[in-house]
Amino acid sequence: MLQEPDAGLHSLDWRRCSLGGLRRIWRAGLDFLLPPRCLTCDAPSAEPDAVCPSCWGLMPFIEAPWCTRYGTPLPFDLGPEGLSARAIASPPLFNRARAATLYGGPARDLVLALKFGGRREVAAPMGRLMAAAGRELFQPDTLVLPVPLHRTRLWQRRFNQAALLGQEVARIKGVGFEPLMLERRRRTRQQVGLHADERSRNVRGAFALRPEAAMKISGWPVVLVDDVLTTGSTVEACTRVLLRAGARQVDVLTFAIADPSLTAE
Repeated sequence: MLQEPDAGLHSLDWRRCSLGGLRRIWRAGLDFLLPPRCLTCDAPSAEPDAVCPSCWGLMPFIEAPWCTRYGTPLPFDLGPEGLSARAIASPPLFNRARAATLYGGPARDLVLALKFGGRREVAAPMGRLMAAAGRELFQPDTLVLPVPLHRTRLWQRRFNQAALLGQEVARIKGVGFEPLMLERRRRTRQQVGLHADERSRNVRGAFALRPEAAMKISGWPVVLVDDVLTTGSTVEACTRVLLRAGARQVDVLTFAIADPSLTAE
């Protein structure tokens, strides 16, 4: 006996198609009235929340070969375990660091737009680039933790840029995201203008795990996310806390790597 088609399913499919069509019409109308603009130079763009071809061509992407530990570009290929002079002289506590770009040009514009311009919409494209750059860091059980802000700075800024980036990265990679495990207990000075040893002293003892987080961290691999890696003092301080709590390993993923003389973390 033939079964009657399920009218409810047909109705649901019709609603889905209708909603999808309405969204496309709404998007087309919005793009007509407010054409998409490049996130860095504000020139017309073919896609919303994207970088125009000109700015994309100027983006200082990091390409192989790079230092296995710090992720910084190397002048020539030293093999799969190639290390920079910095990594040999001062090995980091974290396992590996990776970044999508160097800090300069349109990449710098994106960081500043997010961090100080309050433009949260740039976090999604930045996170996509980070997820691609850090693909070797992720395991199925990886936990993504953002570098935390002190509560007073979080109140002033209204959001933590590292948390926005980490959320996007975790979503793309399909891994756990834990934005509240780490906390910054002491308000530190801005790292701008500080030398490497001053940066290290500035963040020493500033980070801690929340009491309920220690059991969750033990035995798990962690990817620590921030916007910019400069001297590494901030992520080193966080890594120390995570390793003491029993994290299996800690890797670092940032959008950009900067020369310490140019910017702050």
